[in-house]
Amino acid sequence: MHFCLLGTVAVTTGTEELALGPVKRRSVLAMLLLRPNSAVPVEQLISCLWEEEPPAHARTVIQGHVSRLRATLAEAGADAHGVELTTHGSAYQLRLPERLVDAQRFSELLYRARPEAAPDEAVELLRHALDLWRGPALTGTVASPPFAAAAHALEERRLAAVEALARAHGVLGQYEKAADVLHPVAVANPLREGLIAALMLALYRIGRQSDAIAWYHRTRQLLADDLGVDPGERLRAAYEEILRAAPAAAAPRAAAPRAAAEPNAFQDRGRPGAPAQTPAHPQAHVQGGGPQAHGETHGEPHGQGRPAAVPPQAAPQAAPQTAAPAPGPQLLPRPPAGFLGRDRELAVLTRLTLPAAEPGGPAPAGLPPEGGITLVTGPAGVGKTGLAVHWGHAHAEAFPDGRLFVDLRGFSGGEEAAPAEVLREFLLALGTPADRIPPSPEAAGALYRSLVADRRLLVVLDNARSSAQVRPLLPGGPRCATLVTSRSRLDGLIATDAARPVRLHALGPEDGVALLGALLGPDRVAEDPEAAHELVALCDGLPLALRAASAQLLARPRWRLARLATALRDERRRLTLLSAEDAGVAAALRNSVTRLSADDARLLRTLGTGFAREVNTAEAAALAGADPELIQDGLERLAEVHLLDEEATNRYVMSDLVKLFAQDSGDGKDRQEGR
Repeated sequence: MHFCLLGTVAVTTGTEELALGPVKRRSVLAMLLLRPNSAVPVEQLISCLWEEEPPAHARTVIQGHVSRLRATLAEAGADAHGVELTTHGSAYQLRLPERLVDAQRFSELLYRARPEAAPDEAVELLRHALDLWRGPALTGTVASPPFAAAAHALEERRLAAVEALARAHGVLGQYEKAADVLHPVAVANPLREGLIAALMLALYRIGRQSDAIAWYHRTRQLLADDLGVDPGERLRAAYEEILRAAPAAAAPRAAAPRAAAEPNAFQDRGRPGAPAQTPAHPQAHVQGGGPQAHGETHGEPHGQGRPAAVPPQAAPQAAPQTAAPAPGPQLLPRPPAGFLGRDRELAVLTRLTLPAAEPGGPAPAGLPPEGGITLVTGPAGVGKTGLAVHWGHAHAEAFPDGRLFVDLRGFSGGEEAAPAEVLREFLLALGTPADRIPPSPEAAGALYRSLVADRRLLVVLDNARSSAQVRPLLPGGPRCATLVTSRSRLDGLIATDAARPVRLHALGPEDGVALLGALLGPDRVAEDPEAAHELVALCDGLPLALRAASAQLLARPRWRLARLATALRDERRRLTLLSAEDAGVAAALRNSVTRLSADDARLLRTLGTGFAREVNTAEAAALAGADPELIQDGLERLAEVHLLDEEATNRYVMSDLVKLFAQDSGDGKDRQEGR
């Protein structure tokens, strides 16, 4: 006979489960099991079973449930297992061997596990403990505060077991297994900072540095949005260790004796005073072997090699070794999935960007002495970030001193990244200790430029709002190359810093169909090529829209492409259908529009409802009922952020998706104002 609390409350005998009856009866049993071999007063049972005022006959109800439970257990042979439900005055006691209760067995296994001192045994014990869970604790009980508190306490112990299992894998050097254990729990508990910090370090130590950094930024944003707080010490410490490219864990088995003497060897490496260890990454992760499938290279800060760690028991026989110079920081996100086409734009990027990073001699003629700046611009959802990241990975060998990346959040709907914040991240990534970073942005910028002056480094400044946001982050140095992406043209950066612009347009019909084929599979597209071409047209050739459309089709494998095309023809539903959770055309356009002034946003709404496709200044002024000179300035500002295209002098074109968004926002404004 076994009693289950770690999931649905149940009693099993062999392969059979006893019929426990209604929720309140199951809840009485659960409360008795939470306090095995202890007397539980009737008053406590009443307060647990009725959240509101209990009925006058509550005691009689409890007595009836206890009587039925006693009979059910007796019929199942409870006596043979040492199980007895007894009455003690106005209290009840369930007497039984505690090993029969899964929650008690779980606690015993968790207590016996010693992740640092005996990691092999701990892995076995903790896996056995976690296997006892069959779902959320105390499922099937009444929804009252006492049961919610008890379920929360059990869940906290489960999370502690997960973290302990990850630590044990970490001591053994099994960081991939640690990441596998932590990832699903981190997804379900996105605000648990210790858990996220442990996952970040595990990902970092298996070469997935960019994924680790992405987890930090995602958690930082959630903490700010949901709680209005900044990351705590553990999360910040893990992030700074990764940015510094600090040494990862030692070799799996050699680390075990040393780790046994450390109180928290897996999660606390990188603290001030923690012993340095040699990276455990295979040689294939070193720069020059190319980026790995799951992330970027990392190691010691550039030019700061460390002696290799030697297991204590091998010290008398081991000769001193010197680690090879470690690669520079590798902060690029992972390569975009399904990237294809853009051959012309990639070739232009290579022609404009690579010469500035070539070793030896001054920059080629025509390039500014402070290094090349290439500016990738285009409308929301056209794939600017994907192009820059794909190019950065494809030409990794040209930048042996590292690749820096930051999302400046210029058009992300929230607060844009401050240059001082970015400089701190870059300096940490370049190996500067946190306490040596100057407090003033000007001094931090000067230190940053001096550190990278002679390096062959790629700096990707993504999603910039303005030239002023970018300038403090430009590295300088003839061997540095800078890629800037923005929805704005950033004319100021072209004028004052000789940035070379690369305009990114929507995909053509063939490239758009090819992207659908890469996302959906070529066979599905080949079934109806005409519908595939129509989908590309309805998505305005925007990669973001095509990916959202593909998500709709992948979620509905029985849909043919023509069915989605028919749905998208309905202009009232198109923007809704071209959304996938928080990623969609409407969300991207909303982030652009929120950066407009009130007058420019009003002009966009007017244009969305007032003309078919093209408009000139006089027509726009007539629609808006405003001075043509003011309207001309507004049209120019809308074109600057690619909400309009100036296809010819004084001829502006609005894409269908922008037009639909402008109409929707106009309708919402009208409703809000009661028109």
